[in-house]
Amino acid sequence: MKLARLGDGAEIFHTLQGEGVSMGAPAVFVRLSLCNLHCVWCDTDHTWNFKGTSWKHEKDSDPGYAKHSKEDVIISMTPSEVAGIVRGFGCRRVVLTGGEPLLQEADLVQLMAALREDLEEWFFEIETNGTILPGAEFISAIGQINVSPKLANSGMGEDLRLKPTVLCGLAVTSKAWFKFVVRDERDISEISELMNGTGIRGSRVILMPEGRTVEVLDRKADWLAGRCRDLGFRFSDRLHLRLWGDRRGV
Repeated sequence: MKLARLGDGAEIFHTLQGEGVSMGAPAVFVRLSLCNLHCVWCDTDHTWNFKGTSWKHEKDSDPGYAKHSKEDVIISMTPSEVAGIVRGFGCRRVVLTGGEPLLQEADLVQLMAALREDLEEWFFEIETNGTILPGAEFISAIGQINVSPKLANSGMGEDLRLKPTVLCGLAVTSKAWFKFVVRDERDISEISELMNGTGIRGSRVILMPEGRTVEVLDRKADWLAGRCRDLGFRFSDRLHLRLWGDRRGV
C-alpha cells in the first residue's frame, strides 16, 4: 500500500471524525497517497501535487509553498503492517481516506479482512470522490461510504470530476452519503442538477462550507445552514479545523 508519510511513519492517527454524518465520532484515520483528481482548494495536496505535475493549487502564490517530492510524502506498507498500527489505538471505527483510496481497492479489502481476523467488531468508513465504483467484495466489507463529488469550484473539468454512472451505483448501495463542498449559491444549483441525474436522495445529501480557517467557515456557515434547513439537506461543519487548525495528523 502507498500511504501518506507523516514524520518517520505513515499518516495513521486517532482523532475525531471532523466532517459528514459521523462527525464527532472517535476514529482511526488511515490516509492513503495518490489521487485521480486535483482540486485547487484540496487540503491534502501532499497526496497528489508532486514535482513534475502541471496541476494548480491555490497555495501556489504562498511564499515557501512548493510541489512535493514523492519520496518525502509517500511510504509503502503491507495491509498487515497497517492493521498492526491501527489495532494499537484500541478504536474500532476506521476511516480510509486519501487522496483517493479506491485507487488501492484490493489492498483495502485485505486491510479490512486482516483487522477482522481478531473477531472483534470493526466499522469501516471510506472517503471517496465518487469517480470509482468499487466491487461487490469491497461494498460488502465497508460500513459507510462518504462520497464527496467535486463541483466546478474545484477547478477541474466536468468530464474528469463527475462520473454519473458511478454516483448512481454508489447511491443504490444504501451505504453512501454525499457531501458537497460549497462556496456560494451557484454550487447549490449545480448540486440540484446532479441529484436529478443520479438518483441521489436529499436525505443523503450533506453540505459543508469550503474553507481552511475558522474565520472563513464562520462567514459561510450561517447562510449555508439556512439553505440546508430550507432544502432538507444536512449541514456539516469542519470540526477538526475548529479544534486543531489546518494541519496534518489530527
